[in-house]
Formats: sequence, C-alpha cells, structure tokens
Amino acid sequence: MKFLDANVFLRYLTRDDPVKAEACFALLQDVKRGLEQVTTCEVILHEVLYVLTSRAQYGLSHAEAVGRLRPLLTLRGLKLPRKRVYLRALDLYASSPFLDFGDALAVAHMENLGIQEILSYDSDFDRVESVTRSEPALRGASRPSQDAQE
Repeated sequence: MKFLDANVFLRYLTRDDPVKAEACFALLQDVKRGLEQVTTCEVILHEVLYVLTSRAQYGLSHAEAVGRLRPLLTLRGLKLPRKRVYLRALDLYASSPFLDFGDALAVAHMENLGIQEILSYDSDFDRVESVTRSEPALRGASRPSQDAQE
C-alpha cells in the first residue's frame, strides 16, 4: 500500500500540469479497478479542500470542491480508516459554507461518537443543528493554574 499526498489529488483534479495530471489519472484508474491500493489521511483531505476553495488558487465553492473530491474517496482501492466519517464531513462541508473542513470533520466525528456538545470559542458551531457549543468557564479561580499554562 502507498500513501497519497495532496498534490496527487490536486494534479488530477485541477489538471494544471497536463503530464502530471495524466500520470495521476492512470494511477487513479488502477485504484478504481483495485489494481493498486492507496491510503491518505484527514490532513491531506483538508489541504486539498483548502487549495481548491482558496480564492488565490482555484476559488471553488465548498460544494464544487466536494463534488470533485468525493468520487475519489469512494474508489475501490482507496483504503481509509473511518471513511464514512470523512464522507459525512464532506457532506457537511458542502452544505455549510460557514464551516471550514476541520470544523465539518469535528462535527462528523462527534456524530460518529454520539457526542452533541463541543467546547469551543468558534461561534460557527452555533449554526450546526446537531451541535451545542459551550465555552470553557473558570471555576472559582481568578486565573488559569500553572498546569493549564504548560
């Protein structure tokens, strides 16, 4: 098994370098047919979506970026632990332009674990129906303890 970096996904999806795009297409065809097995991780998916939606790069909407990436995650030879969580995160990201992919992934993990409350200062979570956000509160102390500062 081999690990796919973000640039392999990006060269295929953007076709900004025709030679590399063709090589990535050939690789992904082998992955689709199950002739090659590959894997990747959350941070790579985050990077791909960040680049695709960056105004300085490609400027795609969340839904457009997900529309391009999602089919690749369902390829037969792409093995991902928690693939269903990643696919749910993509759905949340596509339908919630106010969430970045990291936040969508957090919500998908919470749903998978049956957790509804998140401790966060990020008010974007207030707009997610399945999530209740609260902020950490001081408990009788006027300042954080030495342990919390380390």
